[in-house]
Amino acid sequence: MKSNSKQDLSLDLKTLPCHVGIIMDGNGRWAKKRLMNRVKGHEKGTQTVRSIVTACTELGIGILTLYAFSTENWARPKHEVKALMMLLKKFIVSEREEFLTNNIRVNVIGQKHKLPLDVQAEVNTTMDMTRSNDRLLLNLALSYGSREEITNAVTQIVEKIASNELDVRDITQDLISDHLYTRSMPDPDLIIRTSGEYRLSNFLLWQAAYSEIYISNTLWPDFSKEEFIEILKNFQARDRRFGKVKCNTSNGG
Repeated sequence: MKSNSKQDLSLDLKTLPCHVGIIMDGNGRWAKKRLMNRVKGHEKGTQTVRSIVTACTELGIGILTLYAFSTENWARPKHEVKALMMLLKKFIVSEREEFLTNNIRVNVIGQKHKLPLDVQAEVNTTMDMTRSNDRLLLNLALSYGSREEITNAVTQIVEKIASNELDVRDITQDLISDHLYTRSMPDPDLIIRTSGEYRLSNFLLWQAAYSEIYISNTLWPDFSKEEFIEILKNFQARDRRFGKVKCNTSNGG
């Protein structure tokens, strides 16, 4: 897709974040403000997802990680969880053509095995269909929790030590990173949270150690490409005092 917007042209395309993570918050409040069912907010939120994914492909951002469904979200009312799973399934199927046309690779981080079987099947199909794409790596964090992710990594390492595959002295930060869902990916340069909440909510806690954080007061369904670009400008104005990491969209998963 080609974009000629003035906002795009004001960005320095050479210093964009390689990896952006977004905590997409505010769907329920958006619906409540309009006296709608919460599910309507989630439906409107999927339109925002399309807009931001498109913006990333236009701008050349290599990795986008969207916090779509947390491990804690399973505790929501059953009817809402069911509706969210239906929306996820609809999105993952309806967007396949766009993913293929725009060279987007879809990946899932989280406990994918906990998703309903029909959702798992469609997610796996989309992942397989887009496996060779390398313009944008779109990570969907589904049934994801960072503490669970880190605990799982520790368990794997302990098991390898017990089986003499590893020695305790082999444990390094890199080794731990290699046992996370985001193995082989650079850590996020920028994490955005919408809806004005000042917390990470169990999202990429290990990976966010040196991420720039931006809090937007906008509810996710109202979040726009224009605001996204303004946030990228803000990112480019910050002084990040450590070495750059080359983006690699062909690994991970």
